[in-house]
Amino acid sequence: PKGASILKTNLEVIRNIYQGDPAQIANHLQAALAPQFEWTEAAGFPYAGTFHSFEEVGQNVFARLATEWENYRAETESFFDAGDTIIVTGYYKGTYRKSGGVMNARFAHIWTFKDGKIVKYIQNVDTKKVWDAIEGR
Repeated sequence: PKGASILKTNLEVIRNIYQGDPAQIANHLQAALAPQFEWTEAAGFPYAGTFHSFEEVGQNVFARLATEWENYRAETESFFDAGDTIIVTGYYKGTYRKSGGVMNARFAHIWTFKDGKIVKYIQNVDTKKVWDAIEGR
């Protein structure tokens, strides 16, 4: 029917989050997040922590990635659809501005949905490769 919104599957919502420029990615992510959610960056990652608002994630993670890295990106490899859980694997790439170190670190992101919205995100990453880039090794 005219004017009806097309519901996206959880997998389509997640695929969308990884596409576009940083502003588009942020918009897609913000639209997909539930009002209350838990966002966990891996222990050992430079931006480690658990956050509960889009502003916290933006300030503690995305703003730092944008300013501390050149050409930072999450290149996806595979998407696994387990209904209310979507798992994404790939590599973080970029160059750390202060050291010139180049990052190529494997990641796995686990996204959990409830009622069509993201309620939980868990980052798993090879933090040694991230720190090697930061330290210019």
